[in-house]
Amino acid sequence: MSQPEQQSFLTHLECSLCGEKYDPDRLWNLCPRCGKPLLARYNLTKAKASLSPDDLVKREPTLWRYGELLPVRQKSYRLSLGEGYTPLHRAFRLEHEIGHSPIFIKDEGLNPTGSFKARGLSVAVSRAYELGARALSIPSAGNAAGAMSAYAALAGLEAHVFMPADVPRPFINECRVLGAQVTLVDGLITDCARLAREGIEKYGRFDLSTLKEPYRLEGKKTMGYELAEQLDWSLPEVIIYPTGGGTGLVGMWKAFNELEELGWIGSKRPLMVSVQSEGCAPIVRAFQEGTEFAEPWANARTIADGLRVPSAVGDFLILRAIRESQGTAVAVSDTEIMESTYLLGKTTGIWPAPEGGATLAALLRLLKDRWIKEGDSVVLFNTGNGAKYSRLWD
Repeated sequence: MSQPEQQSFLTHLECSLCGEKYDPDRLWNLCPRCGKPLLARYNLTKAKASLSPDDLVKREPTLWRYGELLPVRQKSYRLSLGEGYTPLHRAFRLEHEIGHSPIFIKDEGLNPTGSFKARGLSVAVSRAYELGARALSIPSAGNAAGAMSAYAALAGLEAHVFMPADVPRPFINECRVLGAQVTLVDGLITDCARLAREGIEKYGRFDLSTLKEPYRLEGKKTMGYELAEQLDWSLPEVIIYPTGGGTGLVGMWKAFNELEELGWIGSKRPLMVSVQSEGCAPIVRAFQEGTEFAEPWANARTIADGLRVPSAVGDFLILRAIRESQGTAVAVSDTEIMESTYLLGKTTGIWPAPEGGATLAALLRLLKDRWIKEGDSVVLFNTGNGAKYSRLWD
């Protein structure tokens, strides 16, 4: 017997800074009033009355199991390659190696296209498709471009990708095989964004840049839903997350608030830890200086391509989540990242991306500083599959 269609409880979009509300059933990028990210809002009172954790048990093991709390209204537009519901591993050997427990690894490298970006782009492309977009554009350091290309191919939409010319070759090949038009740019992701903007304005492509449309965040927030579900509707004491554009961290913080409103969890929140590279750490600097926004980072460089984001559109949202959770922000060196990537691999059987290795480097730093207390449960997010970073292993 087929299950009933999950009706979205989406009600409106709301500016994350000025609070202005917008019609959710048309294509938007940033808030027209103040230029900041828009957030999807839902009728959680109705959702609470019609949905419970027990309803999830027999649903498909993808992020679309939370369909009522996602923005795509018609099931026929929900593009899926099996994204989400990734495993949460207890890292027993790693615990023994470093002398702390419990530690869990949320392995996002098992998503389609090999990274957590599949979550955000599955939902964002689905909603853009539903609202009539026909050509999509994205600047990316690699994983987001591959994910957008995959879901655009599934929908039959044009995909235009702008990537730094020095990203690992597998990212470029992936996008081309999936049918995207790839433009390589001498520079950083911010330079890619400037070039992408020209095509958006000239040809009417829809911009899927990080937090420049409302729905990638909705896909990423499902990491928070899953974490709560996999921990029997509780949350860990600490979450350590690699932060470039920061959508995943912001999305999880949004998810926890929604889950509390639904009555599925209580008011307890994890300490949210943002980890960046010492070669590109605008969020860490802003956190330490106590500012609301992060100044762009000059001469950004790091081996972890996903962390090489000198300026994040959602900087104030990232900083807000860290501070509201009483968390912290940590910058680690490329040497620490590589050492921790190998340590994570040899103790867990997971081949992590360097961004995933960065979370372990941050954990080791915080344990040394005694910021994390004995017995605190810690979740590390490995955001991608290390196989794509071919140049690091030669």
